[in-house]
Amino acid sequence: MRESDARQGLPRSLYGLVAAMAFFWGMNWPILKVTLAEWDPMRFRSFCLAVAAVGLFAIARASGERLAVPRGMWPRLLWITLFNNVGWNVLGVYGIPMMDSGRAAILGYTFPVWSVLITLLVLRQRIDRQRLFGVALGLCGMLLLLGDDVLAVGRAPLGTLLMLGAALSWAIGTVLISRYPVGLPLTAFAAWQTLLSWGLITVLSLIFEQGPFHPFHLSPWAQFGAWYNGLVSFIFCFWAWTKISSQAPPTVSSMATLMNPVIGVFSGMLILGERPQWKEYLALALVVLAMATVLRPRRAA
Repeated sequence: MRESDARQGLPRSLYGLVAAMAFFWGMNWPILKVTLAEWDPMRFRSFCLAVAAVGLFAIARASGERLAVPRGMWPRLLWITLFNNVGWNVLGVYGIPMMDSGRAAILGYTFPVWSVLITLLVLRQRIDRQRLFGVALGLCGMLLLLGDDVLAVGRAPLGTLLMLGAALSWAIGTVLISRYPVGLPLTAFAAWQTLLSWGLITVLSLIFEQGPFHPFHLSPWAQFGAWYNGLVSFIFCFWAWTKISSQAPPTVSSMATLMNPVIGVFSGMLILGERPQWKEYLALALVVLAMATVLRPRRAA
């Protein structure tokens, strides 16, 4: 990471986008839990990705963006898609039904910790103390939210491993986006990732699953979840994440998502009838402080 990047926080122009992404992605966790109770996981993802690919390509074309992938950039695009999109989506949809939606969100959003570890151990890049402290605060908040559920997680090792694998995959994708830019406009970049991941996940679903690809056999609430994921989670939130991760260093962009699991926990309480306790409020304070620590720009020497 360049020295200028080490001092750079999240651009102020992205603050509103981070807040909107956190809200809509956080709300999606209990929605996912309900929808996946009625639909095969990869066929669900296939439907959402098809809707998102059509929407993102339409937006990119209407905006006048260049759609052609630059020569020599297909390998980068494929690797980024594999980790940033396919790994996260496949592992996540199988892990979420195995545990409470809020707890799955917490495990999934441990990926900022993996991003920092990859940056430190694999890329051999320096991370300043301010951001390491922010990561520690955020991790404390997530561990606090796990609380008494640690034993329950231990009784469901497969779900835990799937969600941690999804988090690691997303972390690798985040680092790849920052380190190896593809040279595509923002929406076109998100659209190509979505289309490529749709193709692979659809093939896997044809091999391993038997259910229908459309949502019309579902209950009204699950149908809402399917369209919410296709239109809001995949088009808006994934586009927002691509924009944030392309304009900020990996340690900053990944930490920008730490509000998502907090909102996921509280939305699970709202939608699924759970009740907040003191540890949820304390975890919220820790995560907000972590974001403020990591996202605050540092002054140049």
